[in-house]
Amino acid sequence: MFENLFTNELATRIGQTVEIATDNNLIEGILLSATANIVVVITSTGYGPNIQVSVVVAAINFVRFP
Repeated sequence: MFENLFTNELATRIGQTVEIATDNNLIEGILLSATANIVVVITSTGYGPNIQVSVVVAAINFVRFP
């Protein structure tokens, strides 16, 4: 019901640091893109290459902008 509003809000925050929680993972990084079905985050551990993570919007439990 609120998925469109949710992804529209995420789209306004592209480039910001984000934490996304799913049932099994906590993903931290920079918000790269947000579409109707997929959110993409670039994670960085500080060592090695950055990793691009795609998350299905329906799997997201919460999002936080620290």
